[in-house]
Amino acid sequence: MSREIFAERLRVSMAQQGKKQVDLIRAASEHGVKLGKSHISQYVSGKTLPRPDILHFLADTLQVDADWLRGGDSGNGIHTVHTTNTVTGDRKMRTFKKSSKLDNVLYDVRGPVVDEAARMEESGTQILKLNIGNPAPFGFRTPDEVIYDMRQQLTECEGYSNAQGLFSARKAIMQYAQLKGIPNIAIEDIYTGNGVSELINICMSALLDDGDEILIPSPDYPLWTACATLAGGEAVHYICDEQSEWYPDIDDIRRKITDRTKAIVIINPNNPTGALYPKEVLQKIVDVAREHQLIIFSDEIYDRLVMDDEEHVSIASLAPDLFCITFSGLSKSHMIAGFRIGWMILSGNKKVAKDYIEGLKMLSNMRLCSNVPAQSIVQTALGGHQSVREYVEPGGRIREQRDYIYKTLTDIPGISAVKPKAAFYLFPKMDVKKFNITDDEQFALDLLRDKKILLIHGGGFNWKQPDHFRVVYLPRIEVLKEATGKIADFFSYYKQQL
Repeated sequence: MSREIFAERLRVSMAQQGKKQVDLIRAASEHGVKLGKSHISQYVSGKTLPRPDILHFLADTLQVDADWLRGGDSGNGIHTVHTTNTVTGDRKMRTFKKSSKLDNVLYDVRGPVVDEAARMEESGTQILKLNIGNPAPFGFRTPDEVIYDMRQQLTECEGYSNAQGLFSARKAIMQYAQLKGIPNIAIEDIYTGNGVSELINICMSALLDDGDEILIPSPDYPLWTACATLAGGEAVHYICDEQSEWYPDIDDIRRKITDRTKAIVIINPNNPTGALYPKEVLQKIVDVAREHQLIIFSDEIYDRLVMDDEEHVSIASLAPDLFCITFSGLSKSHMIAGFRIGWMILSGNKKVAKDYIEGLKMLSNMRLCSNVPAQSIVQTALGGHQSVREYVEPGGRIREQRDYIYKTLTDIPGISAVKPKAAFYLFPKMDVKKFNITDDEQFALDLLRDKKILLIHGGGFNWKQPDHFRVVYLPRIEVLKEATGKIADFFSYYKQQL
């Protein structure tokens, strides 16, 4: 079987069936077939050939002859894909496929492994979910004062607000930004959104043309890569160095800048690693951005979840001469994820981004406004004691849970980790030789099926090696004790089977 012929026919078959790599991965998961993202990528690129059972699965899924797919001449070389139209009498029924703009858009934080967990739950299996930073299910409640103030204002929140947000909310955000040292901001520089996620999508859509490049960290929060790709841009991943506290590799950033590079994204504090970038690292990023005239996007949603007497520095405070957009919100800093209220702050040299800002305004106007009841409590949340400080101080719940899971997981032979200084994630490294791991998504599926624990594999965060996973340490210690005990037992016998 020729790898080149197989790869070409596989790509043709996928195109004719309107299927992308992620569709094949999901179909495999539904049928209990072990097929990971790295495998299908290698098949499509012609680097490897599948085993006979995988070949037949692909042929069946794509509705082609297996012998033809492997490179044979059955059917005189004619592709035998079945039509996607259903014939009704003499008329073909029209079918609809997802947009080709979704090609290569992946969001595995809610991807195939999560889909398998949902299937297991539907069959009655209880799953411990350590896959997503959702505080509410683990007992982190919205402060009473915030709930009270929202109730008092509900009757005043029945109509649309200004597209950028309520004056009271934006004023409170502006004052908070001033305390962080972010320069050159006014009320009109503040935009509220239905979470930071919506604002990231708006920013990428307004900025990127086809072929434009944007530097995004690896590992990353995958929404950044997905939104950049959906907008037609190319996400170029720079490495964060595990040997250096997961700080961005400045030399790697420099190597990856081209004449098509428009911006650089930083996530600080970082998801998924829990790293907190010191001022000197941020200054080096500013220096590179200044040299190449890049926009800086800084995702700072975890800026209050900082431990070990460290201090968070907003990179925009170091770059008054550059155009910066800083993102934050209440989902993590105040444990109010379900209200969906985030914001972005435009600062620095806005003259160079005048036309881009018009694009941001246009897209903000098109969605009318963000969630008005949630906007109504921003002033209360930012102006009072409604924060997470007590959780991250010595003896606080988040800090103790961090210390516990770091020790228990790194005590497992073959598992190491950099201790996080912020947020509520740990990004452990697995000894791939010890556990024979070549597919980290398959590892996550095996753990889910064996121990009923849901984690996200490192590849879900655009980390290229199959040697990491992210664990959320929001559950109380008694729950983490049960979870880490099961994980330790799993690694005591696990050898990945391909």
